[in-house]
Order: sequence, then C-alpha cells, then structure tokens
Amino acid sequence: MTPPGQENPKAVSSTEYIQENFRPSDRLAILLRNRAHTVQRIVSAARIAEPSFEEWLHDKNDKELYDIYVGMNALKPGARTRTKEDIHTVRHLYLDLDEDGPAALRRIRESNLVPPANYTINTSPSKYQLVWRVENVSPVQAEAMLRAMARTFGGDPAATDSTRVLRIPGFKNRKYETEFLVQAEKHSDRVHQLLDFPLGTEPSQSEVRPRRPRPTPRLSEPRPLTQSEHDWAYAKRALARGDDPEEIVRRIADYRADDKHDPLYYARLTVSKAQAEARASRERTPSAWTAGRDLNRDP
Repeated sequence: MTPPGQENPKAVSSTEYIQENFRPSDRLAILLRNRAHTVQRIVSAARIAEPSFEEWLHDKNDKELYDIYVGMNALKPGARTRTKEDIHTVRHLYLDLDEDGPAALRRIRESNLVPPANYTINTSPSKYQLVWRVENVSPVQAEAMLRAMARTFGGDPAATDSTRVLRIPGFKNRKYETEFLVQAEKHSDRVHQLLDFPLGTEPSQSEVRPRRPRPTPRLSEPRPLTQSEHDWAYAKRALARGDDPEEIVRRIADYRADDKHDPLYYARLTVSKAQAEARASRERTPSAWTAGRDLNRDP
C-alpha cells in the first residue's frame, strides 16, 4: 500500500527543483566536480534558476563531464566558503541510500518514524536520496537528526552534515562509466517541523549502556580499517611502486568523490602525508653501506 503523501509523484526539472526548495535570495553553493577539478560558486537561488546559468551548468555537465551539486542549506550573506560556520538557515533534511536502495526506500516509506519525504531523487541505478523541506531547525538539531536517520535506516553516514551538497535533477551523473540522468519525483509541498520526525535523535539504550572493557582482539581478528586508512595504505603502496603522485591523487579523489566536500584537497593531503612519511622512513633507515660500517666499528 502506498503511504499517504506518496500518491502520483510528479517529475520536476532542475529549475523547478531550485525554485521550489529555496527562496530567491538564498545564497547557495553550487559545486562542479570532474576527475581533474572541483569548482565551487556561491550565488543566489534566483541566479541559479536563470536560463543563462542553467545553460552554463548543462554545458559543464555535457562537454566537460562535471557532476553538478547544490548545497541544501542557505549560507550567510557574504559567505565565500561552505563551512558549518557559514550556514545561515537549514532548509532541508536528507538521507543518502547507497546500499540496497529499493529495499531501504521501501522501509522508510512504510515507517512512521519520519514523515513522507518531499522528494525522491534517483541518482544512479538503485541509489536514491530522500529530501525533506524543514523550517525552524538549527544546524545542530539538523545534524543530530541526520545521524539518527542514517543510523536507523542504513543511510550513508558521510551525508550527515549541514554543509552537504546533493545532486540536482536534470543533470547527468558522470561518476560512472555509463552516464545516468538524475531524476527527482516530488511527493509533497509540506514544510516540516522537527516534531514531525518522531524518530528522535538520542542514541539508543544499547549505545549509552555502560559496557565491559573489550578483550584485546586476537591477531586473527584485526580491527577493520576505515576508508581513510585504506586510502592512506593505497597511497603508500602506489608511491612505493613508483606511481606518479598526481595520478594517485586523481584516483583517490575520484573514488571519494561523493563523500568528501573537497575530494581533491583530501586526496592531495593524503598523498602528501604518505610522501612525508616515506621520506622520514628513509632518513631513519641507514643505508646498507652505513649499517655495515657501524656494525664493524670498534667499540
């Protein structure tokens, strides 16, 4: 059975999406990202909806293979960056469903812990983003709710900050080998309050209950590495085998494109630190000739 608020969804264009979700004066971050570069523009919602600006975005998307994103919350007047300190007004809550998308989408639509989403955005095959319009929600409250929703429904935990950018419908997803047209379905015009989300934001009892100290892990059961640790290890391996550092940066940035605000900066920092560690390791390790001389020296 289709939940209330989900009947007869309407497809929306990129211009409609911007006009319906933001006030004309809202200052928003537009992010363009391809394999080589990341470009950010901070402009008003009214400017983004202008035909000339949309034409420029489509040109970047079609000819230069940029992916197109928009910040989901309004920035302060005069803001030049997209940081938490720059957030002026929270306009949306959202959930990124990268794993088992159709099933996760069904669970959320059948749940009474969150209201029906305003939009469902199909970003790539079997991957979705849900967007709720909200008002009178602070950045701190928004991030607490985003974390709670991701924890409850299996959303991407990387998409739980108030500065997150999401794809704009009507543009092609260029991240994969086969392009995919991002599409949005509108379900409701309602603007929600925090009380409309009975999910709550407090950690579950199992998360706050005192726990006994865990025994030292056995060598056969090592702690799983985080993705950042995997990136770090990959950078060190690639440098050790002589790969071009710029090529390593490109690979890491491309892989982390959807879960880092500035993947190129993150990738360059990862590779720079790996290079610095490699230099320090060489300086600490004496050459074979020096080591032999020191071992043969009289006491």
